[in-house]
Amino acid sequence: MSSSNRTAVADANAGADAAGWPVPGTDGDVVLPWVLFVVGSAGPLAMVAPDDVVTQDDGSTLLTGRGAGFSAVLRWAPVDDGGGADVELTVTYEGAAPIDASVGLSLRLRPTDTPWFLVPGLFYGENRPAASTVLYPRFALAGDKNQADAFVSDRWAFRSDRAATPVVIASDGRYTAAIATTEQSELGPTGLAFSADEQGTGVGIFAPYHEQPVAYDGGPDPRPGFATYHRWRPGEHHAITARVHVAGPDRYAFRAILRDLHRRLASPDAFAPSIDVETLATLAAEGLLRWHWLAEEGVLLETAAFERGPGPAAAGTLPADRRAMHVAWLSGAPAGAALLAHGRRTSGREAVEAGTRVIDSICANRAPAGTFWSQWTDRGWGKGWTPGPDAIHARTLAEACLFVTRAAIAERERGVDHPAWLDAVRSNLDFAVARQRDDGALGSAYDARTGTVLQSDGAAGLAWAAALVEGSALLDRPDLIEAATRAGSFYARFVEDAFIHGAPEDVDLAPSSEDGYAALMSYVALAERATSEVERSRWVAVARDAADWLLTFRYSYDVAFEPLTAVGSAGLRTRGLDQASVMNQHLHVYGLICTPELVRLGRLVGDPWFALRAYEHLAAATQTIVRSDGHWNGLRGMAAERFYQTACFGPKGGYGALSHAWCLGLLLFAAELVLADPGAWPELAFPAPAE
Repeated sequence: MSSSNRTAVADANAGADAAGWPVPGTDGDVVLPWVLFVVGSAGPLAMVAPDDVVTQDDGSTLLTGRGAGFSAVLRWAPVDDGGGADVELTVTYEGAAPIDASVGLSLRLRPTDTPWFLVPGLFYGENRPAASTVLYPRFALAGDKNQADAFVSDRWAFRSDRAATPVVIASDGRYTAAIATTEQSELGPTGLAFSADEQGTGVGIFAPYHEQPVAYDGGPDPRPGFATYHRWRPGEHHAITARVHVAGPDRYAFRAILRDLHRRLASPDAFAPSIDVETLATLAAEGLLRWHWLAEEGVLLETAAFERGPGPAAAGTLPADRRAMHVAWLSGAPAGAALLAHGRRTSGREAVEAGTRVIDSICANRAPAGTFWSQWTDRGWGKGWTPGPDAIHARTLAEACLFVTRAAIAERERGVDHPAWLDAVRSNLDFAVARQRDDGALGSAYDARTGTVLQSDGAAGLAWAAALVEGSALLDRPDLIEAATRAGSFYARFVEDAFIHGAPEDVDLAPSSEDGYAALMSYVALAERATSEVERSRWVAVARDAADWLLTFRYSYDVAFEPLTAVGSAGLRTRGLDQASVMNQHLHVYGLICTPELVRLGRLVGDPWFALRAYEHLAAATQTIVRSDGHWNGLRGMAAERFYQTACFGPKGGYGALSHAWCLGLLLFAAELVLADPGAWPELAFPAPAE
């Protein structure tokens, strides 16, 4: 049983003045400040220090304590082969009357002016750059807070299902400490917390969860913070499990931590895809052609309503059918190229025509500056969602250029030439190179008419590197490799800092899974075209970091849903799906775009881990396509973009009932990747269709 209250505050650093118990192997720099933290509806009830510490014969440590009517027994196991220590906290309520309370456990590191935090998929360092124009949770030390911005705090608590892995990690520059739990506990849904002040840097878990100091629901206005509680009755006892890791200060110390937690949290049964890849390709192509293809304009509409009313309703005839097409990102070239590949493989004339015409339309409608326009709408071709008159976005343009390049190469191999496509690729790449700064930066946004660089913040320009590398092969232009190399050198700092941001047009400078995809694609391209072993090793190392960073957004476990919700009743498994961004906290399948690069990286480094995670994502993505009329309350061949695994944008267990062209395009892209040459991708092999 649980209840909620808006006044109590969960603080991972509470009681930091207590000496605490030194975590083994840290020379006292990381401590367990208390055995148990109890929060009631009026605030903290007790911070229970250990009053007895005993080393057991098996090497584990037993810590006990009492306070506020609660007794606690904490068993801390030795560090095992996974690099972590299992912790179990057993709490007994010894009071005479029932009480509503939440209990917590935390670790404390030394105070620092530069703490760094990671909650996978949810929080990265400061999380929101000060220059960002969008609002969502941000960390700043108390002295640096903007009092007018309620989304800025030096202490945060979140429900665990917001995290792709339920762990909170912090570094004080000397040690990295992590405390993980499970999304559900005997006391209800769990929560993750962190804070930093002059007393220390803290990370902790709570059961049930807290959302403090405010709650984020996807909108620009913070919701009141609150805590949830369990009603404890006299004599009641419960156990909470956690896992603790301590490592050095390396920013990518989370790499080993998250691998260990994936092994422990992922469901033990094999992750079988919902359908085979041939069926996936058939459904996705059918959906694009039936619900998104607008033949009279030569475009793929970005959305189509699931609910279409009685009688036939053609694409683009309902208010929710977004009569727009970005040249990439939300539709455009990736989906067009996938349709073309599908049509060539299956001799499907309509798919070939649609795919070809989409790319023709994109290439024929260029901005005065020489790039693609970002978007088609009923008003014609123009800018996309990037703020500013005629502002066009680097990542959108680069992704379009990359997939037009790939389509042109594939067509050339079939003996089909598209001179207009080559000319468009050449024009876009020449534009990018002409705007490259001496330090290698390529800009993030441009004026489509003058070509002026409007913004250089963030790493959106990194997406050009992959387009430059692959475009050099199409155009026989070795000079483009030089520009890509310089760009790779400049943007590597974002990967090294584990703070890659700026790729999507709709979240400004927020870190997103899409930043990781673009980085991986670019650095794998650079590694595979390197001319020396030194250069190759350099790019492989950056690509590996980019992959590990993007995988922080990938769910390592299956979120528990109420069985009456749409997602719960359908049995959707979240393991393998990606959180979109720290701002857009919903699940999506955009990670399919870098499926081949993730597998190829695994081969480059001799590590099957990356292919495993690519397979998980593809298998999980098969759940999202509408397999027959009425499935997901949609129509055959549709695919929703958003599935709500937490309380953001919609209720947990719900989904967005709009079919998105980019979802179908990337589902088709991944399926065709495997089907075009099954022997080349054994890591992605699906079982044969059932008889």
